[in-house]
Amino acid sequence: MFDVLHPPRTMYEVWESLPEGTLCQLVNNNLVISPAPVNAHQVILGKIFVKLSIFTEDKQCGECRIAPYDVHFSKRNILQPDIIFIANENLHKVESKGLVGVPDLVVEILSPGTAHIDMGEKRDVYEQYGVKEYFIVDPATKIVTPLILQGKEFVEMESTVGVISSTLLNTAINF
Repeated sequence: MFDVLHPPRTMYEVWESLPEGTLCQLVNNNLVISPAPVNAHQVILGKIFVKLSIFTEDKQCGECRIAPYDVHFSKRNILQPDIIFIANENLHKVESKGLVGVPDLVVEILSPGTAHIDMGEKRDVYEQYGVKEYFIVDPATKIVTPLILQGKEFVEMESTVGVISSTLLNTAINF
């Protein structure tokens, strides 16, 4: 917390002063506060997370995290993706405050109030910092839009319905 004599001077300091559990992200140095997700979002989130977690645990290839979980890309970008996968070789980036670095795979389930951020600013952050695979899921239609990093840019692959097909993990997660 801060006091009147020492107010926060940066957005990062404001973000740091928020109470634990606040659904707030720092996206391009702007605070983005969201209400709790709707039921359809949470149902899809749970299904994907459970299956992805079981797969990665069985294969012992890394670990998954579910929102709210802070991913510290920089002091201007601290995001809370819905689901992330961290490969074994990157687990050293996990700290008590969250992941300090880039997850290997990100899944975002769209919500009416924040879909434009997931498909715009957050997509750009994921691309800029080198997330290898980014999957955008529409909970109403179950359409999955995969974005795969090729070089330094995302390439949109063919959409699927109810399936996350990961080249990185060499698997398909049906939900």
